[in-house]
Amino acid sequence: MDGRIFIGGGGPGYGEKQGLRLDYANRHGLIAGATGTGKTVTVQIMAEGFAAAGVPVVLADVKGDLSGLAMAGRADGKLDAAFRKRAETIGFDDFAYKAYPVIFWDLFGEQGHPIRTTISEMGPLLLSRLLELSEAQEGVMNIAFRVADEEGLPLLDLKDLRALLVWVGENRADLGLRYGNISPQSVGAIQRALLVLETQGGSALFGEPALDLADLMRMAPDGRGMVSVLAADRLMASPRLYATFLLWLLSELFEQLPEVGDPEKPRLVFFFDEAHLLFDDAPKALIDKVEQVARLIRSKGVGVYFCTQNPADVTEDVLGQLGNRVQHALRAFTAKDRRALRQAAETYRDNPHFSTEAAIREVGTGEAVTSFLGDKGAPGMVERTLIRPPSSQLGPVSAAERSAVIAASPVAGRYDTAIDRVSAHEMLRDRAARAAEAAERAEAQAEHAPAAEREFNAARRYSGSRVGRSSSHPAGRKEDTFGSALSTAVIKELKGTTGRRLVRGILGGLFSGR
Repeated sequence: MDGRIFIGGGGPGYGEKQGLRLDYANRHGLIAGATGTGKTVTVQIMAEGFAAAGVPVVLADVKGDLSGLAMAGRADGKLDAAFRKRAETIGFDDFAYKAYPVIFWDLFGEQGHPIRTTISEMGPLLLSRLLELSEAQEGVMNIAFRVADEEGLPLLDLKDLRALLVWVGENRADLGLRYGNISPQSVGAIQRALLVLETQGGSALFGEPALDLADLMRMAPDGRGMVSVLAADRLMASPRLYATFLLWLLSELFEQLPEVGDPEKPRLVFFFDEAHLLFDDAPKALIDKVEQVARLIRSKGVGVYFCTQNPADVTEDVLGQLGNRVQHALRAFTAKDRRALRQAAETYRDNPHFSTEAAIREVGTGEAVTSFLGDKGAPGMVERTLIRPPSSQLGPVSAAERSAVIAASPVAGRYDTAIDRVSAHEMLRDRAARAAEAAERAEAQAEHAPAAEREFNAARRYSGSRVGRSSSHPAGRKEDTFGSALSTAVIKELKGTTGRRLVRGILGGLFSGR
């Protein structure tokens, strides 16, 4: 199909061939359906179509099945006959098994090249979401980032943020006058949240070398788009980390890519599996960020496809931006399920030949109800569609095959070794060391200074009425010895009546003796 990605269709009881127009592929899409209805295969065949059209793809591989894109399907496989029959039924005349150019990525660096970003690039909003901080704690996080900017402290990894929070806590009195109250309890709560994140392996996300987005938009030598497969099976054990990382990735694409309007084909297509994790328990500020990115990233030439079990998992504002839709079966076992099914059917343009609600409930595995944008961006009429078979391997690759793909990757060796350059942690440590050395020098100089200089430095020369002579003892005080005590007693006695009589007697005797 010229200018389209062939999705499926054809056959008795089904509509015409269905294809996703490349010039409207950046207007986002939705792939929904219950577990086991074929969403993963739909993502796989759409990724194949985009890559073949020269469009780079980024997708999260939650179950490991999408790694099969790196290997061609097997003609001697047990599904070969079924695939060929399906291809013949829907008119997929050029069906053939082939592999696609794949780069494996992994936040933990185990099943692919490591992906890292810096604390500064993540920003206080997404980081607060990741750490599940309260409003007060998020305020302290914003203050810490502001201080880092003003002090010229690069925030690269978790130890940088820890060191900065310690400094903020120690100087909270001064900082509080400028930015507002900083409680030790909030600083301690953030430190505990960082410890939990580090224990869960989240510290692997932060550091250098940071990911260059250009490596996600690579083209293969044969002109096909590279498919970046992010291993997310272990990442799903920390769903908030998964959602925050993918939202950060979208935000970075939005901020860095130039405006291109409506290109003939997207510059990049992004598949967000388990999309409900992006919205579950998310604060309003974060949901607003998602909606903003969904609305505006289209003009950057990026298409975003949300994969989830139920369209209701996505907020209405975002759902309204998703023009290309593939709806697999929804099971209606409860009253709530029936309401969700009815709401899903109401979002499609009706087809007079069948009930959309009934079709969504009745389609089997490998079938779907589809609607793609047509001329002038108008939603197409809903159709029942047989999804085409994948050309690449159905199911995960082996560990040996994955290792071979990683070794031959165009980014091999670029991200594998972490770099720890001078940043906030080292700068604050050196600053504290210099302050300690200066204090030690001042103390040593004070110990070796003459007594008079020490008293002068201590401001003890002024008595309040006159300037006295410098002494190591208080003015008017003598050495507290037996001799001094005796002299004092004699003087006091001579000053008294008896003393005066004694003096007169002695003097009188002296004069009378003449």
